[in-house]
Amino acid sequence: MFSNPAILLTLGAALLGIVAAALLIGWVRSRDAGSEKMRSVAAAIAEGASAYLRRQLIAAVSIAVLLAIVLFLVYAGKPILALGFLAGAGCSLLAGFIGMKVAVMANVRTAQAAIASRHGALKVAFNGGAVTGLLVVGLALLVVTLFYALDPQHDVFNLTGLALGASLVSVFARLGGGIYTKAADMGADLAGKLEQKFDEDDPRNPAVIADNVGDNVGDCAGMAADVFETYAVSLIGALLIASLVLPDCQGAIFYPFVLGGISIVGALLGIGYINVVKGGNPSGTLFGGMIVSAIFSAILYWPATSRLLLGDPACVIPGGRSEYLWPAVIGLAVTAAVFLITNYYTSTHFKPVRSIARASETGHATNIIAGLEVGQFSTALPVIVICAAIGASYWFAGLYGIALAVVSMLSMAGIVIALDAFGPITDNAGGIAVMGDAPRETRAVTDQLDAVGNTMKAVTKGYAIASAGLAALVLFGSYVEELRTHAAAEAAPALSQAGEALEGVAGAAASAAAAGIQFSLEDPRVIIGLFIGGLLPFLFTAFALGAVGRSAGAVIQEVRRQLSQYPGILAGTERADYGKAVDIVTKAALKEMIVPALLPVGATVLVAWLMGPIVLGGMLVGTIVTGLFVAITMTSAGGAWDNAKKYIEEGHHGGKGSPQHDAAVTGDTVGDPYKDTAGPAVNPMIKVVNVLAILLVQLF
Repeated sequence: MFSNPAILLTLGAALLGIVAAALLIGWVRSRDAGSEKMRSVAAAIAEGASAYLRRQLIAAVSIAVLLAIVLFLVYAGKPILALGFLAGAGCSLLAGFIGMKVAVMANVRTAQAAIASRHGALKVAFNGGAVTGLLVVGLALLVVTLFYALDPQHDVFNLTGLALGASLVSVFARLGGGIYTKAADMGADLAGKLEQKFDEDDPRNPAVIADNVGDNVGDCAGMAADVFETYAVSLIGALLIASLVLPDCQGAIFYPFVLGGISIVGALLGIGYINVVKGGNPSGTLFGGMIVSAIFSAILYWPATSRLLLGDPACVIPGGRSEYLWPAVIGLAVTAAVFLITNYYTSTHFKPVRSIARASETGHATNIIAGLEVGQFSTALPVIVICAAIGASYWFAGLYGIALAVVSMLSMAGIVIALDAFGPITDNAGGIAVMGDAPRETRAVTDQLDAVGNTMKAVTKGYAIASAGLAALVLFGSYVEELRTHAAAEAAPALSQAGEALEGVAGAAASAAAAGIQFSLEDPRVIIGLFIGGLLPFLFTAFALGAVGRSAGAVIQEVRRQLSQYPGILAGTERADYGKAVDIVTKAALKEMIVPALLPVGATVLVAWLMGPIVLGGMLVGTIVTGLFVAITMTSAGGAWDNAKKYIEEGHHGGKGSPQHDAAVTGDTVGDPYKDTAGPAVNPMIKVVNVLAILLVQLF
């Protein structure tokens, strides 16, 4: 298998991405780390982030090892499945941990670079984020390729263990990091900004370090784990579909690997473009790098398609068209469309965000109503784009075409995650500039880059949600195909004994029908499953929102306690106890993440055990549909509330310190757990349900 050119190309590209990430780490480390005071602030942030991730690591590894033992026992004849589970969980944790460590290394260097020039600061922040992006795609592609190539049977089903491990850890990372970052942020805002009228990152605020730590464990580590698992799960889903729909076409198995390898090279070109281009709008420079990456990938997709899939009769989908290039191009187009749509709903340059700022003139309640309106309207265009992509991809190449569109979309993750991680690095840089007594002009530069980073974070969340929805659809298709294959195999002997001849596709269909594997809306079992699945995202997000509220309440009480007992903090003669708030949020986040993280696992197993595969299939669809809408609504509304506050702080609608600004801060506070905790965490939750369902097929 290792002599296959497609596998060698894929492994080479994956290793190239990892080596490039290591070189960028060295480059970031070589930058000037600023004054001693700036370094001490950065050290406090790094210490808090590392302490949280160490505790999260213990919790996640304990649960992962327990589940791996269960998989070893249940799938005794497939030890590689349980090993894959541990590998997926480990790589997901590793991608998040290294990404976070580099982000806290880059933040102080970005602040120092901002003293000299905006472009220098942009380069440091972006390259720090690019480490995370390259590690995510490099590790994901490497581990999936190795597990497939090293498996003596090359059984794609064994890869579902890897997908489940990555997905489960991603839920923990997204939930725990999201609870941490938003509890600290809300505590710092409500007890600091609103009650004491502190500025952003005022060193007198006892929760300010916890707030900066949260940017890293939520937006860096959490996002890295999220997209790592989405990338790995999408690739594995495509391989499953290829093995079931085109079992005799080797090119169909290798093609998704090659698409991922090509896009890693494209990501490197995009990163190079951003480092070379100087001047102009920072947003334009960053988006330009993504465009370069996409164009390069699209150009090389054609020779890859011709070499692997065209001209082989075994690669023709029965009864359908077999034009494989276009679904891959559609995946790139969906990425561009989702970026543009999310940018429209969350950028200060467009009507939705400005309407929220205008609504703040009449109070807090109208700000909240306007934000909810924007969030619900924001679902329409992305869903239309996703529906069009599903229809077109299916028309070109059936279910395998949809899988290719998802793989192509996720192959852009290297450059996309670099853009996302850019945001928390510049946010932290601004805080370090203030607390480290950097020149006032430095904060102006970091604020400008932070505003760009805020938009980048919003659009990349939209990308993550859209790709997760499409990936889950592919997994559902894999579940149905896997279920029908097993049902046909079990039904065939019984029907043969009854004197019926079963051959080919017609025989498999008859066997499936005989086994009762039909998903019809006239079947009450399917409807029951749809309702149960539709409920799960609402329960999941309710747990997440409640966790943030309770954790933030504890931080608020701590900030109030310190400011009342130690009046010297307000006067600037005493130093706030930052570590106390960090410890409170760390313990609360780790405690609160357990129940919602295990909810999708428990629900899937119970429905499969008590109600059977038909109800479970309906549950998968219900979870995908409502999960997609809930995630888009929450992330778009939260991003719009956040930027409406920033728009007012720029001097519009009363400016900073006005009643309108107070209303916008309230909206931003409500939107924080929407966009950074509950909404993004729905992505891995959807895929945990679907991957686990595929694993349970063989136990029915």
